[in-house]
Amino acid sequence: MVKAKKLIRQNLSLVDVVIELVDARIPLSSRNPDMQPLLSSRPRLLVLNKEDLAAPDKTRAWCAYFRDQGTPAIALNSTAGKGMGQVITIASALAEDKMENLRSRGRRERAIRAMVVGIPNVGKSAFINSLTKRSVALVGNKPGVTRGKQWIRINNGFELLDTPGILWPKFEDPEVGLKLAVTGAVSDLVYDLEEVGVRLISLLTRVAPEALQSRYLVDPVARDEVEAYELLKEIGRRRGFLQAGSQVNTVKAAYMVIQEFRDGKIGRITLDEVPSSSRR
Repeated sequence: MVKAKKLIRQNLSLVDVVIELVDARIPLSSRNPDMQPLLSSRPRLLVLNKEDLAAPDKTRAWCAYFRDQGTPAIALNSTAGKGMGQVITIASALAEDKMENLRSRGRRERAIRAMVVGIPNVGKSAFINSLTKRSVALVGNKPGVTRGKQWIRINNGFELLDTPGILWPKFEDPEVGLKLAVTGAVSDLVYDLEEVGVRLISLLTRVAPEALQSRYLVDPVARDEVEAYELLKEIGRRRGFLQAGSQVNTVKAAYMVIQEFRDGKIGRITLDEVPSSSRR
């Protein structure tokens, strides 16, 4: 992470605009706080990626919130490729002041350069491949696929610099860590699947109880994590995840719930709530 951060810092001087990707399900929790002061030195476009997995009304509210904060924001589904053209249009507009400055100094016309940044598994490679309409960036469903920088030409007037995903070393808010885990930004190998599955169910009973009930046919009420654990056992029982003595394999059940959330099978769910003063 230190190496990746250094790489971004060294190359910021080469670019005109930053395109920051976040996960539309967690638009705030998926922004690296350690990178914000550094990235603020360039005009920025915020892309809420994977919008097909997030609640549409909340995605619209989040875009409005970021725009109110002074940062242009759009929502995309990079896999489907819908709306990609507006990325170049907006990024080019953000870089216009820099390009006009170069022209006024008699500098030779060159392509606009944009840096793509975002935490692991936010969909940067799929975004770039969709933007270029060809496979130029490695794509994977695990964090850490992109290892180094990569310059990519979109057309004669626009170039992208891909960068590795960077997480910050310590999550001050445990719920932010949970959200990063269940959306796949954190490797499944570094946390307890059962614990995260229970906490995800507890969170879903608050933000999307109807979706939880519809998918698993359970009463979506859990006042604490003890009751959420009982819900996990009920889900596992209904799905037939039984082992010796008719005990529920709660680890297998937890993994299934996490995967089905990631795949959108539970529903289009946004875990981050827009600040109440900014809702529209």
